[in-house]
Amino acid sequence: QVQLVESGGGLVQPGGSLRLSCSASGLSFSYYTMSWYRQVPGKDREFVAGISGGEGSSHYADSVKGRFTISRDNDKKTMYLQMNSLKPDDTAVYTCRAVLNLRMYWGQGTQVTVSS
Repeated sequence: QVQLVESGGGLVQPGGSLRLSCSASGLSFSYYTMSWYRQVPGKDREFVAGISGGEGSSHYADSVKGRFTISRDNDKKTMYLQMNSLKPDDTAVYTCRAVLNLRMYWGQGTQVTVSS
């Protein structure tokens, strides 16, 4: 059974940092393209960042470029999202996704709240 479990969310002040983790089990992690998405109530879920399997090339939404960094540790079957210079607009539920060909899996999400 495939499981994706996010952790690391919480409350942080504007300008602060958080690191999210997505731990995977039940899949050949290194082959999967991994991504972070976020969603706030009443809005569509939006892409934040992604990292490919294999060479691990990454790409980001314009809104987070230069502030967020995505990475992965295939030995630990874990993906990370380092979030710096956080803004109130970054407040959302952050969810990880794994994709390989026609297979797609989602985690349950972790809440990130940026507020003073």
